Amino acid sequence: MVTVAIVALVVLVLLAGVALFVRRSPGPEPGVASFRRHIDALSPEARREVMDRVRGPMNPQNGSDD
Repeated sequence: MVTVAIVALVVLVLLAGVALFVRRSPGPEPGVASFRRHIDALSPEARREVMDRVRGPMNPQNGSDD
């Protein structure tokens, strides 16, 4: 009977530990924040190229008269 109580106590402590760990874990980072972190890690020249590519389809400024 004492063994069952000890096993139950150990299981409860483990479940509480898992619950605390899951609650403290940060969720997935939003895509925009992740993108900004990667951009911030680039050099200014590489950053300019990436930003030009991202802006390209949304804001074409290539001088065409289409």
